[in-house]
Amino acid sequence: MDVSISRSAVRGTARAPPSKSYTHRAILAAGYAGGAIVHDPLFSADTLATARAVEAYGGATERIGDDLEVVGFGGAPETPADVIDCENSGTTMRLTTATAALVDGLAVLTGDASLRSRPQAPLLDAIVDLGGRAESTRRNGQAPLIVGGDVTGGELEIRGDVSSQYITGLLMAGAVSERGIDIELTTELKSAPYVDITLEVLEAFGVEATVNGGDDPDIRSAGADGFSVDGGQSYEPDDGDYHVPGDFSSMSYLLAAGALAAEGELVVEGAYPSAQGDSAIVSILERMGAEIAWDESNGTIAVERSTLSGIDVGVANTPDLLPTIAVLGAAAEGTTRITDCEHVRLKETDRVAAMATELDAMGVNVEEYEDELVVHGGDLTGTTVQGYDDHRIVMSLAVAGLIADGTTTIGGAEHVDVSFPSFFDVLYDLGVDLDR
Repeated sequence: MDVSISRSAVRGTARAPPSKSYTHRAILAAGYAGGAIVHDPLFSADTLATARAVEAYGGATERIGDDLEVVGFGGAPETPADVIDCENSGTTMRLTTATAALVDGLAVLTGDASLRSRPQAPLLDAIVDLGGRAESTRRNGQAPLIVGGDVTGGELEIRGDVSSQYITGLLMAGAVSERGIDIELTTELKSAPYVDITLEVLEAFGVEATVNGGDDPDIRSAGADGFSVDGGQSYEPDDGDYHVPGDFSSMSYLLAAGALAAEGELVVEGAYPSAQGDSAIVSILERMGAEIAWDESNGTIAVERSTLSGIDVGVANTPDLLPTIAVLGAAAEGTTRITDCEHVRLKETDRVAAMATELDAMGVNVEEYEDELVVHGGDLTGTTVQGYDDHRIVMSLAVAGLIADGTTTIGGAEHVDVSFPSFFDVLYDLGVDLDR
C-alpha cells in the first residue's frame, strides 16, 4: 500500500498505542505462568506472532475485547507440533528461541525474508553453552533455527552489543529452568533499557532476576557485567492480571509531528512513566528547543510547533528512536549528529542506510558513517520514498511529509501494522492531508 501525505498541520489529542515491547514480554510471561489476563496489549502483527508461539508451546490465547486471555504452559513448554513462524518479529524469534531450549524434543523457528537475514548466532551459541542443541539450518547464524535439548540451566557468555533481546529471552526461560542461568557479558550491553523492561515485567509476574554490576542509577542494566536468575521460579502475576503501558517508541512520531507541525498544541495521552528508554524522546526534543511539557501523573505530553536546533545524540540505548531523530534533524537549524548507531543496522532493515537514502531523496544533506548518521537541517521536498518493509521507517517518513513541499508518497505503508496499526487513522484525525 502507498500512502501520500501533503504538507499539513496537526491539532488536537491523540493516544499512543500500547507498548509493543511490554506486550511481547507480558504475553510470553503469561505463557510461562499458568495463565493471566493481559490488559490493553498491543494487537499487531508482531505481538500476535508471540501469542501464536505461546500456543505452539502448549498454551492458548483468546482476545476478549481490548484484553488478551492467556492460558499458560506452566513453565514446561511442549515440543511444538509444527514450525513456529515468527513472520517479521525479531522479538518473537529471540524470546521464544530461548523457550525452545527447554523443550524435550526440537523446535523449528523461521520467519519472513527480512527476519531470516537477522543475526541469531550469539543466542544459538549461548544455548549450546547450556548443553542444548541450537543450529541454523543454513549454518550462517540466521533462521530457520532448530533448537531444543531440555536445558536445565548453567553459565554462559554472550555478546551484549548485537541485541539485548538475547538477554531477555535467556532470563525469561532461565527462571523456569531447573538450575537457573548466570549470564556473563563479553561486550558492552547496548539497548540496556529494554532489559530493564524485561526486569520490570518479570517482577510484575513474581520472578526475581539480578543485575551484576551496572553504573547508572536510572538504567539498572546499563554498564552491567552480566545477569543472574534462579531456576525453579513460578510466574504468578498479582490477581492474575497485567496492564500494558503506552508505547514511547510509537509516541515519538506523534511528538515529532507536534514539534514540527502543530497548530496550537498537540496533546499525546497514555504517556505514563515506565522503564522504556524511548521516553528519552521528551528530553531530546527539549534539547532541540521544542516547547514540550510532560504531566507524568496524568500521562499526557503537550507539544507545540517549535524552532528546533541540531544536537549530538547517542542512541546506544534507544536504537528505535534513530528514524525519528533523523527527521527532526532534517527540519532543525544546523547539524544533528546521531552516534552509537551501528547496531541500528541490524533491525528490520539497515535503518541508518535507509534514513540516509530517503532523506537524501527529499533533498536533505546527509552523511552516513558506520556508527554515525549526520543530518544537516534544511528544506524538505516531497517525493516518492520507500518504507523498506519497516514500520519505523514508514512512520518517520510520514512525519517528514508533514513539512515537505509538495506530496510525499511512501511505499509499503501497510507495515505500520507491526507496531501502530491505526497510525494513519490517527494522523487523519489530527488533520493530516493524506491519501491511501
